[in-house]
Amino acid sequence: MYIATLDSVKVGKTVMFFRKQKGISQEVLSGLADIGRTHLSAIERGERKPTLETLYRICNALDIKMSTFIVKLEEIL
Repeated sequence: MYIATLDSVKVGKTVMFFRKQKGISQEVLSGLADIGRTHLSAIERGERKPTLETLYRICNALDIKMSTFIVKLEEIL
C-alpha cells in the first residue's frame, strides 16, 4: 500500500512562486510572517516542511488565502 506524502520541494516552490509574484524578498516575507529568514529559506529549498501554523502565517503575509496556495500547489503536483 502506498501512502502519499506532501512533497516539501513542491511546497517550497509554491511559496517562492507567490513571494516572487508579490515582488518581495525572503527577508521581508519572513518579517511579515514572523518566522526566521533561514527557516523560510529552508522551506523554499524544500529542506523543511512548514507546519500548518507557519503556512498560515506565510499566506497571510503574502495576502493570499490558504485555499489559493493549495490550488497552486496542486497545479505543481
